[in-house]
Amino acid sequence: MPRGYDRPLYVQPFDHRGSFQSGLFGWKPPLSADQTAEIAASKRIIYDGFLGALAGGAPKTKSAILVDEQFGAAILRDAKGAGVVTACPAEKSGQEEFDFEYGDDFARHIEAFDPTFCKVLVRYNPEADRGLNQRQAARLKRLSDYLAGANRSYFMFELLVPAEKAQLDALKGDKKAYDLQVRPRLMVQAIRELQQAGVEPDLWKIEGLDRREDCEAVVAAARSGGRDHVGCIVLGRGENDQKVREWLGIARKVPGFIGFAVGRTVFWQPLVDWKADKATREQAVARIAARYREFVDLYEEG
Repeated sequence: MPRGYDRPLYVQPFDHRGSFQSGLFGWKPPLSADQTAEIAASKRIIYDGFLGALAGGAPKTKSAILVDEQFGAAILRDAKGAGVVTACPAEKSGQEEFDFEYGDDFARHIEAFDPTFCKVLVRYNPEADRGLNQRQAARLKRLSDYLAGANRSYFMFELLVPAEKAQLDALKGDKKAYDLQVRPRLMVQAIRELQQAGVEPDLWKIEGLDRREDCEAVVAAARSGGRDHVGCIVLGRGENDQKVREWLGIARKVPGFIGFAVGRTVFWQPLVDWKADKATREQAVARIAARYREFVDLYEEG
């Protein structure tokens, strides 16, 4: 398939694993079969909310889910059968250094589910340990080459650029100053370094940016060197409603930003209330559907 993805895309991500096990349920691995099934059932609530949003008018061709194989295999199969755009992660959850969830067997798992997008989450700060970055880039190139050669799933790359201690110290620990003054430059540098290492995403999943010019610089880097159809989407990073709306309002005006991936901001509180018996399953589904649709409508206005 032609590489690059520049069509509108509104992703409901719920591929979180560690935060469900420890945060929502208070469990530590290894999980029992019953515990695994209970987490899978909670993710079905999110999926049913997503389907409810589609039934309520959210555009199906622009909407997508991102869910993991461990707790969402049945959801991935159902969505594929229903013609829903799907994405599935390839990384181990919660690790500082990117590695494959299924090791050298990663290709077989991708082929088993054949998602529209194969997604990775990578923490990559260009000013961090060089050896760490080189190891990550080598693994990511392997995946990038496989996806391009297999001519199947698009490559979705979630780039996180966490602050190094020295970077925060220079700002007296001000994380907001880092996000505004330092992170945008490092994101552009990270994209360029990864491209030079042979890593070629079709779609970059980007932490929210507070200035239009920073969004434009990220798009310019993502589309450099003839990568004209590579897209960018904004991730929610678990921020509050107001902050996510600010990020989407900025990004939606920038050509090259084609949508968003907002997860916990949409589903976390409805699930917490359901788990605490403060809301029924049906109420949680309805709230998730409404929240997802709100962000779709916000982006569509742009």
